[in-house]
Amino acid sequence: MRYTRLGSSGLKVSRIALGCMSFGQPDRGTNQWSLADDAAEPLFRQAVELGITFWDTANGYSAGSSEEIVGRALRKYTDRDSVVLATKVFFPMHDGPGGSGLSRKAILENIDASLARLGTDYVDLYQIHRFDPETPVEETMEALHDIVRAGKVRYLGASSMWAWQFAKLQHAADLGGWTRFVSMQNQYSLLQREEEREMFGLLADQGVGSIPWSPLAKGRLARPWDERSTQRAKTDPLHARYESEQNRPIVDAVRRVAEARGVPMAQVALAWVLHNPVVDAPIVGPTKVNHLADAAAALELELTDDEVAALEEHYTPRLPSGY
Repeated sequence: MRYTRLGSSGLKVSRIALGCMSFGQPDRGTNQWSLADDAAEPLFRQAVELGITFWDTANGYSAGSSEEIVGRALRKYTDRDSVVLATKVFFPMHDGPGGSGLSRKAILENIDASLARLGTDYVDLYQIHRFDPETPVEETMEALHDIVRAGKVRYLGASSMWAWQFAKLQHAADLGGWTRFVSMQNQYSLLQREEEREMFGLLADQGVGSIPWSPLAKGRLARPWDERSTQRAKTDPLHARYESEQNRPIVDAVRRVAEARGVPMAQVALAWVLHNPVVDAPIVGPTKVNHLADAAAALELELTDDEVAALEEHYTPRLPSGY
């Protein structure tokens, strides 16, 4: 495993992040394909063996049960100080006034609930899962700063928003003398490159690291175009965004490069994401042991300029998604 600093901060993370949306009780929330403790055990063990020390979850994954499973795994397979633990806040947890969003009430309430589920007294990276148009940015940034000062959170991150929204939040932090974001968890893959237009330039200028979600486009880049057989693909509503015929030439290009190299398609697609200098640690959500193995191997795959050009040539502009 390789390691890097998250943005310009001093936080050291593995260059592959363990995405924990894959873990949760299938009867809680909407992720019926999620893995409970026993099924998740070999994946946590493999992450530890591979040196993947950056674990990312969220309070909204499987109605909080992902955090519970991650917390138990943290105690069972490694120790707290060996892992950079990240979670998120925004999506609904209950119908009360503090159950969702980024109000002061919601942030203070949800960080305590996340800590209880995770079984720890702090998280290393606390991320706002989306932008909240109903709450003043000053209220959000001051509340986030307060939980940092309280020792409940070490660093702050954001996820999935327009570049102007992120800039507005960072500017509010600067004006208030509050803690700034050190990371942006944004959607980025060969099938969704719209972050290159504005967000990546902003991140580079501000010294903020990118930790992309869905770097394999929900697995669409990990198998030939005509293969669509995974259970997650059948039940995950987000998967449909990658099924447009405009993506076929891109997937075919990944397959050709992979065949020429003699490696799985997932390694090629992930190596391309890692090729971007703003990217610190793509988030890989495994459901099988080969998923993490392929991710780790992608760190050693250096694409040539010709291969990068072949992978990129068929991309066409499209609307950003996932905000």
